Amino acid sequence: MGNFSLAQKRIRSLIFVLALVIALFCVRLVQVQAIQAGEYRNRAINEMENTKILPAPRGTITDVNGVAFARSVAATSIVVDQTQISDPTATSALIAPILGMSTAEVEAKITGTRKWNMVLENAKPLVWQKLTAAIAEYNKAFPSMSPQRIIGFYSERGYIREYPSGSLIASLIGFVNHDGVGASGLESSKNSLLAGTIGKYSFASAGGAEIPGSQSEIIPAKQGSGIRLTIDRDVQWVAAEAIAKAVKDSGAVSGTVIVMDPKTGEILAHATAPTYDPNDTSRVSLVEMRNPSVQEVYEPGSTGKVITMAAAIEEKKVTPNTVFTVPYALQRSNKLFHDHEKHPTERLTTSGILAISSNTGSIKVGELLSHQTLYSYLQKFGVGVSTGSGLQGESRGILRKVADWSGTTAPTMAFGQGYSVTALQATSIFATIANDGVRVSPTVIAGITDASGNFTPAGNRTSQRAVSAQTAQALRLMMESVVSANGTAPSAAIPGYRVAGKTGTAMRIDDTCGCYRGYTASFIGFAPADRPAYVISVTIQNPKGQHWGGTLAGPVFKKVMTFVLQSRHIAPTGSTIVPVALNEKDLQAKKVTNATTAG
Repeated sequence: MGNFSLAQKRIRSLIFVLALVIALFCVRLVQVQAIQAGEYRNRAINEMENTKILPAPRGTITDVNGVAFARSVAATSIVVDQTQISDPTATSALIAPILGMSTAEVEAKITGTRKWNMVLENAKPLVWQKLTAAIAEYNKAFPSMSPQRIIGFYSERGYIREYPSGSLIASLIGFVNHDGVGASGLESSKNSLLAGTIGKYSFASAGGAEIPGSQSEIIPAKQGSGIRLTIDRDVQWVAAEAIAKAVKDSGAVSGTVIVMDPKTGEILAHATAPTYDPNDTSRVSLVEMRNPSVQEVYEPGSTGKVITMAAAIEEKKVTPNTVFTVPYALQRSNKLFHDHEKHPTERLTTSGILAISSNTGSIKVGELLSHQTLYSYLQKFGVGVSTGSGLQGESRGILRKVADWSGTTAPTMAFGQGYSVTALQATSIFATIANDGVRVSPTVIAGITDASGNFTPAGNRTSQRAVSAQTAQALRLMMESVVSANGTAPSAAIPGYRVAGKTGTAMRIDDTCGCYRGYTASFIGFAPADRPAYVISVTIQNPKGQHWGGTLAGPVFKKVMTFVLQSRHIAPTGSTIVPVALNEKDLQAKKVTNATTAG
């Protein structure tokens, strides 16, 4: 009886062990065939089959209305197994016209002992179709094993980057390099977003070459995210045409036009001249590839006077009607400063100083502020501070700390020299005034579209108050006098609209000598002046001959702003300008009231 009981125990133990083994086997089977099936399949493919990378298309970059500025287009690279080419001369004679190459060039590529050699990289798929059709037609005349038959050509899938608008907005969009990686502009700064996720496919081979039709996708390629810009292509076209003509006519080195919505920071146009075609960068220099609007710094000159005026008004040191004695020249420290045109000593209001762009008058206004106060307002308006645009290689500009100022620094800064800004920073300064004293960080990104087509709007922009709304409104009224018949830019006036702005004619730093040589001519303004909808900056670097901002940049502003106002259906808000006294005589005639005076 005891032996029988022992036998039962052994049988039960054996059954338990067998059940455990079967259970472990089942778990392992599920793990291999379900959980890790893909991993083992990839390993088997890598060990037993040939695999290649499956390129992914980059995301599309479009304007605000969905018009493509940059897109990926399917391409086919044509390769050859040279060992399968029996008659290189006859073969090259047949296929060279199809490939758009010379017979000598094709013969050199298909002759040899290499199992793989590139014949034509990134061809249009239609070229491959024409090639295979021509070869098939040719081979009909020969038996399947005939040495005269043409074999050995294979295709490889890929993508090329295409820029439908050509040079229209090249400095902002940029381009991709030979490897399909962003090399400049948004293509570079947003490369991780635009670049898709590569896939993998397997194929059977014969003699080391890929057999057509044997391809099998292992991991699908995933398209990159697309970027919708705030740029309006129509506005961009008008701005690009206008600045290109101005640069050419003036013999200038370069020029930029930026159109911005001051409330949102959105940029409608970003035009530069000269430009280049991103579809062909073989002869483009590194300098031409830069984005001058954020990478080139310059001393703003008289456009910078608006900061001096804004600071003095905000600190209640002056009003628009405060009267100053303004001589032609002023000695400060070891330097004699003067206005651009000789004149007798005048009695000008703060508005008048801005209207005629007096350097000496601006110095007198600036001297009502401490050095630290002037410095703080320059920073509040964004000088020496990144705009937050996110554009590649953006410069912060140049603004020396007060401790490093000399005896001539403050007077120089009062009329817009001695510090440097980018064109985008300069635009942002005027947008701050147009936006009732609030500086909004500029942007060219409206939102992102993922690979599934879902659009996500860009987040809200950062903002910071620079001056009060009252100060900004007073300054806007003063700036309207600049485009009046008595101002420096009547060429920027637009019939039916109230326009405000400021000219700039600054001495330009020449890096080759470290000295001032040449000029920067500019005009920045907004309209309608009493209810600003858009700000436009025009900057022209180193023009030859005529160099005044009002003369060169004013007409460009007028052309672009007129188009923007009309295309956006911005109605005139009235052409009547509230009288602004430009001098003491106006005050005495009681054209305005509540004037104060200052020596």
